[in-house]
Amino acid sequence: MGANTQDLPTAIAQARDALGLMGIDMEDDGRPFPKPTPLDRIKKKNDEIVTLVDADLSEYRKANERRTVRRNVSLPSWLDHEADKAGLNVSAVLQEALKLKLGI
Repeated sequence: MGANTQDLPTAIAQARDALGLMGIDMEDDGRPFPKPTPLDRIKKKNDEIVTLVDADLSEYRKANERRTVRRNVSLPSWLDHEADKAGLNVSAVLQEALKLKLGI
């Protein structure tokens, strides 16, 4: 018996999540993505449906990856002193500047 069509949005969301998770793992590992199966080669029963599912890996990574990385940044000592004096969080300022520069 085929899936209830009311369950289709949930199934698509879950498939998109699975694609995103596997996709960023494959990207990080440098593995190639498998080729999609042509629609005419997918076998289904009469009451089943076939649908395409997209996944934006950049958006998925931004929305779901919360780990941080440590970077060593060099800046002039006077600038570091001024940032400390102003009570600035240099890491937060760097993140803000990078997002601005990258248009994120």
